[in-house]
Amino acid sequence: MSTITRSQTIRQRFYTIGLLVRRNVKNQYYGSFIGVVWTVLNPLLNMIVMAFVFTSIFGREGIDLDYPVYVLSGSITFTLMRAGTAGSVNSLVGRADMLLKTRTQLEIFPTATVISSLVTYGFSLIALLLVAGWRALPIFGGPYFTFTWNMLLIIAIIPAILLFTLGISYFLSALYVFFRDVKNLYDVFLTLWFYLTPIFYTIKQLKSATVEKFESFNPMYYYVNGTRECLEGIMVSGKEWLLMYLFGFISLLIGWTFLRLLRNKISVHL
Repeated sequence: MSTITRSQTIRQRFYTIGLLVRRNVKNQYYGSFIGVVWTVLNPLLNMIVMAFVFTSIFGREGIDLDYPVYVLSGSITFTLMRAGTAGSVNSLVGRADMLLKTRTQLEIFPTATVISSLVTYGFSLIALLLVAGWRALPIFGGPYFTFTWNMLLIIAIIPAILLFTLGISYFLSALYVFFRDVKNLYDVFLTLWFYLTPIFYTIKQLKSATVEKFESFNPMYYYVNGTRECLEGIMVSGKEWLLMYLFGFISLLIGWTFLRLLRNKISVHL
């Protein structure tokens, strides 16, 4: 393949991904009165509910970070992975007509879904900053939260989460072509995974040694914890950075390899 042809192919792939991302974002709140505003309002409303429930009912022992910020930061970080992977399960089957009529690369569709979840995550970060700003104001009895330059390191965590999410998305989208029960099973697994990740609580509050040990092998624990450490102004350790990107690259390698190995069979089963 010539350099010009290869360059045209790459541009075409990016154009297709961009087109799919715009369509996904628009369709997410299609018909809604306030439309895309929900991408900011939704995490804010969820934060209010979760902060009330877990502050007033269950308590928040051992949490140094302001609790509403603690809950929202963990929730939107997990949601980035959950929205990207859950939305990608049907990404190949749902675009079967387009795949069969064109020579579009399979990975473009789950990739577009993951990038769409990243766009939503960006709006959720705005919601997080609004909450943090509110909690930092003395007029509301604070400051309960302090802004630091260390917060910018969250930007360096995002690529690791995306790599991890892409790997799972490639794997699930290929598997769903052959086993349609994958979607329902994965939804149940996501619920379990969500509650096993310290979104509302800390590791110190765990009463089960088995569950506490599980967190050492839970990639989302490192992504959530790393994000919170940046918000607290704590320097993320080298070991944590290594694990975050190691989980991401391993996931991507497994998912992409699985998708490529099955690409011919996928075309037959669609």
